[in-house]
Amino acid sequence: MAEAVATTNTQEWYYPSEEIVKNAYIPDYDAVYKKAQQDPEAFWAEQAEKLHWFRKWDKVLDSSNAPFYKWFVGGKTNIAYNALDRHVKTAHKNKLALIWEGENGDQHTYSYYRLTQEVNKFANVLKSMGVQKGDRVTIYMGRVPELVIAMLACAKIGAVHSVVYGGFSEQSLADRIEDAQSRVLVTQDGAWLRGQIVELKKIADAAVRRSPVVEHVVVFKRTGHAVEMEPDRDYWWHDLMALPIASTKCEAEVMDAEDPLFILYTSGTTGKPKGILHTHGGYQVYTSTTLQWVFDLKEEDRWWCAADPGWITGHSYIVYAPLILGVTSFMYEGAPTHPYPNRWWKLVEYYGITVMYTAPTAIRGLMRFGAAWPNRHDLSSLRLLGSVGEPINPEAWKWYYEVIGKGRCPIMDTWWQTETGGFMITPLPVTPLKPGSATKPFPGIEVDVVDEDGHPVPPGQDGLLVIKKPWPGMLRTVYGDPERYKNQYWSKFPGMYLAGDSARKDEDGYIWVIGRVDDVIKVSGYRLGTAEVESGLVSHPAVAEAAAIGLPDELKGNIIYAYCLLRQGYEGSPQLEEQLKDHVRHEIGPIAVPAKIEFVKQLPKTRSGKIMRRVLKARALGQPEGDISTLEE
Repeated sequence: MAEAVATTNTQEWYYPSEEIVKNAYIPDYDAVYKKAQQDPEAFWAEQAEKLHWFRKWDKVLDSSNAPFYKWFVGGKTNIAYNALDRHVKTAHKNKLALIWEGENGDQHTYSYYRLTQEVNKFANVLKSMGVQKGDRVTIYMGRVPELVIAMLACAKIGAVHSVVYGGFSEQSLADRIEDAQSRVLVTQDGAWLRGQIVELKKIADAAVRRSPVVEHVVVFKRTGHAVEMEPDRDYWWHDLMALPIASTKCEAEVMDAEDPLFILYTSGTTGKPKGILHTHGGYQVYTSTTLQWVFDLKEEDRWWCAADPGWITGHSYIVYAPLILGVTSFMYEGAPTHPYPNRWWKLVEYYGITVMYTAPTAIRGLMRFGAAWPNRHDLSSLRLLGSVGEPINPEAWKWYYEVIGKGRCPIMDTWWQTETGGFMITPLPVTPLKPGSATKPFPGIEVDVVDEDGHPVPPGQDGLLVIKKPWPGMLRTVYGDPERYKNQYWSKFPGMYLAGDSARKDEDGYIWVIGRVDDVIKVSGYRLGTAEVESGLVSHPAVAEAAAIGLPDELKGNIIYAYCLLRQGYEGSPQLEEQLKDHVRHEIGPIAVPAKIEFVKQLPKTRSGKIMRRVLKARALGQPEGDISTLEE
């Protein structure tokens, strides 16, 4: 059992057990980190050798057009081939790839062989619709296996998938379809969440009306409730998969290492979401290496990443990396508290989950119900725990460690982003842990905390988090906007990637990530641009101007607090506040609904008209406002 000891600065350390250290995939972090630092290209080439390449690369890293770095130049591969095809030629053929349970208790399992067949069938369906290498396909679904199948089918034939989280509204979906210029949309009739139906098809129909670029809509039948099907545009998944065109044979398209794999939209500091572009070669090397080393996955493990496949965590650690490693993954459709707050712990016990990875928001949400619910279940199968999405507060860390892990399971607290593709700052199972710190960089990654001039700050001082070297899993560009990619990530400190987070490094070299420094609010682990929320509010006829800020929240990490300046003829009232919340829910989605809307007569602005959100935040928190010399008021 791991034990905690207090150092002179009262910081608690948690050490892994002898058994964990003895069985670790990487027994010595310092030695491996040093080796990677000495020759990063040789280090990443060694990891890449573990995967299948139709043709080996000529050059590991091409920095000639930085920051548009290229990895494994000249290499030919296909991530779906590495996730599926190569396994069906081995003893993994009949191993379970995916175990799935629906919110209402129905269960499905997929061996690597069966999953490959289903992916091939849907790949052939897409081909029959004219989808070719490089074409974009938008996927808007709940947590069902068919989402995984659709993603892998796109990758197999070289199409670029754009998964849109099923909690977004029609305008958000339409914007993403329009930006990607997707001719095919894959959705479902509805999704189950907390015993209710999320009307995905209805939302998808409204989005397609706003973005008529879509020619074909494939609809998976999940809930069975009545939905409108437009002739010659809408097709049932099961009907298409029953046709002769849906052959179980489909050769993987030979892809260049730098060919696009997916676009994933993430909120930025302007209204338009950013399409983060990842590629086949470097991404597959990086995600599979990070998952294997950080979570020490073994042949007998059952891995549960409790994220949504619609976010980067799901892309990397539900879909691609576990399948590349030949792991058995578990996936659950619904809410963690439905019908009771023990649902997750019941699933861990029933399926024998050994490694579990979830968000601090979920942990804090389940903490509210106390230890009695998890204590009803045998959680002894768990070996490692993980945290993702935002910094985890020490109180939640300790509850997770003691109540869920019973003091046996080290917590892999990972910091990374949609842009990075995989874990960047993270412990390994052998790393001594400090609750609340993501510890140190993954081998091959060099991070620092710097001041506004790009100089390293001393230990204990807050600064800007930067990454000082390229890495294989990095985004290649912002889709359709290379200038935005350069300006946002590489312009402030040439040669260094600006993460957009503030952080500090302690005297032991451990990194403590504090939070976002730009106009992005992280709610329950989901990133929302203030501009998106504000534009949703201003689209209501009562609102002239709006400003949104994130305020700390014990449960969600942050909540959205909005300020609205009303048009003439409108008065602020509790009824209008509720109307505006409903409006945002409709325009953007439930995750963007402000917890509180305050009606104001004016907003603090600079002379150039920029709203000073830091002033609003300071006022809301009762803190000093700092330098307000640039305010117009």
